[in-house]
Amino acid sequence: MNIAHHPIFTTETIVEYYSNKDGVPVTYVCTSAPNKEATYAADIFYRETPHPEFGNRYFGIYKNTDNKLMITNCDGIENLTFGMLEGMHGWEYSQHRWDFRYVGSGAIDGGRAYVKLAGDIHAPLKTMKVKDGLFEEVADEV
Repeated sequence: MNIAHHPIFTTETIVEYYSNKDGVPVTYVCTSAPNKEATYAADIFYRETPHPEFGNRYFGIYKNTDNKLMITNCDGIENLTFGMLEGMHGWEYSQHRWDFRYVGSGAIDGGRAYVKLAGDIHAPLKTMKVKDGLFEEVADEV
């Protein structure tokens, strides 16, 4: 399944850094709000084993309103759904509540808070969730 991600940072650099630092493979998952309320997105990464100090398997990297680089626990990502609209480059999703993303002649909005479609929508829709660092389909419609 081809999902079109739009990361904030160069994810390969972050994957390499944390894989080497922690001695376990780290993979990029998505760029999303870490919860339903967030109005920002973070590049979210996954490690199979919990972090030895903090206990989380997902973490997010983002810049705060002061433009400072931040890291946050993102284990809650597995409890959230992703409404997705099929576009030319794969399945597209809104990253956060205020991310109105154009997909062909339509658009998807709302991030993890809600799914709002706009425009001329003829493309297929899916609802997906993240499980063990990978996306899986949970329903045929949003």
